[in-house]
Amino acid sequence: MMGQGSQSGQLVSLNPATGEVLGRYPVLNSQQIQTCIAKAHEQFQSYRRIPFAQRAAWMGRVAEILLERKAEFGRLITLEMGKTLASAIAEVEKSAWVCRYYAETAEGFLAEQPIPSDASRSGIRYQPLGVILAVMPWNFPFWQVFRCAAPALMAGNTLLLKHASNVPQSALSLEAIFQEAGFPQGAFQTLLIGAAQVAEVVADERVRGAALTGSEAAGSSLARLAGQHLKKTVLELGGSDPFIVLPSADLQAAVSTAVAARLISNGQSCIAAKRFILHSAIAESFASAMTERFRQLKVGDPLDPATEVGPLATPSIVQEVEEQVQALVQAGAQVRVGGSPLGGNFYPPTVLSEIPVEHPVAQQEVFGPVALLFEVPDVEAAIRLANSTPFGLGASAWTTDPAEQERLLAEIEAGSVFINGLVKSDPRLPFGGIKRSGYGRELSREGILEFVNIKTFWMQ
Repeated sequence: MMGQGSQSGQLVSLNPATGEVLGRYPVLNSQQIQTCIAKAHEQFQSYRRIPFAQRAAWMGRVAEILLERKAEFGRLITLEMGKTLASAIAEVEKSAWVCRYYAETAEGFLAEQPIPSDASRSGIRYQPLGVILAVMPWNFPFWQVFRCAAPALMAGNTLLLKHASNVPQSALSLEAIFQEAGFPQGAFQTLLIGAAQVAEVVADERVRGAALTGSEAAGSSLARLAGQHLKKTVLELGGSDPFIVLPSADLQAAVSTAVAARLISNGQSCIAAKRFILHSAIAESFASAMTERFRQLKVGDPLDPATEVGPLATPSIVQEVEEQVQALVQAGAQVRVGGSPLGGNFYPPTVLSEIPVEHPVAQQEVFGPVALLFEVPDVEAAIRLANSTPFGLGASAWTTDPAEQERLLAEIEAGSVFINGLVKSDPRLPFGGIKRSGYGRELSREGILEFVNIKTFWMQ
């Protein structure tokens, strides 16, 4: 089926804050898709031989363009998907960081590794695979693309971007940035296509792998397609991240971070904290403080510097969040603040407590500014509840007790565990999930190794 923001034969860019149509863009037909794949494959034959120093110079220029025009790109992101302007500009700055990171580190990460054996010379070489398809989401329309594209391009692959259907302007801007920076034609191309057209791209033998960030359903669909054609995939999917607070925690810092962690991208982030698991000794103090902070938040126009929470990206997301909240309320959950749509695509910061842990919504990802509060008697119960969902992306836990810290790091089932801090992605650290949150890793050395041939050589 076609994705959000798509209509028959075209992709539509809508301002979620106002409903204004920002632009309409024709979807590529099959012949145009084939032309793009051919261009990427042909460019790969020469691009793979370009020295690291030249790739790094181009990637460094991408970073410069991002920083020089961060206000312009930030405004585009805000207009197209609704996050606050300050957070959109910060996203552009972070995108420049990952470009510079891989420009500086890729050659070292992919240097030949000698390994002693029965040969006179043996070891590992890391070589690019070819054309990689990136299927990317709307909630971080620049960052998600760059954290995939920077390592893939620095490794010598070429990239085809299938961006979310509701951010076509961002998608086209990204291709223009790489071209302006000097990358050869065909090294990075945006495909304006709907979800139903992804199968054609994955099936093409010239496409050697695919990365997807998105929903469980999207990831499962891509994995099935790729499996049929024996293509390598990396999937970063949803999360229902726990945020555990134990009695020794700095409560003020925990509350402040909890508010920020829940409201990343207006609450529409896979690594936003979603389930707040509170020790009974501090549960009410934490809940009261968080509720008061949520009550004071300013909801409104994301271009207004005073706005702290903007609109959700689409009407269907508002509807799904409202259905999840109402299902919990009907099951006995208490609404401490918020809990009803504000009109348009706006949903208020909402805190729910006394939630039945066995309720299906307590196991799901709520993709909006809704905090679910749970009370537990001890650290063992906290860990058990944290691990009780099908997801395993990130987790934050707050305690100053060294023994508790080590136990939480050891026993929480997640790709990332942050102690006394906000879960975030960082180019220097691997990022990804386990269970239904996906597989493979982005960022750091592990991220660039996902789409290379780890080739053993043996010489006598």
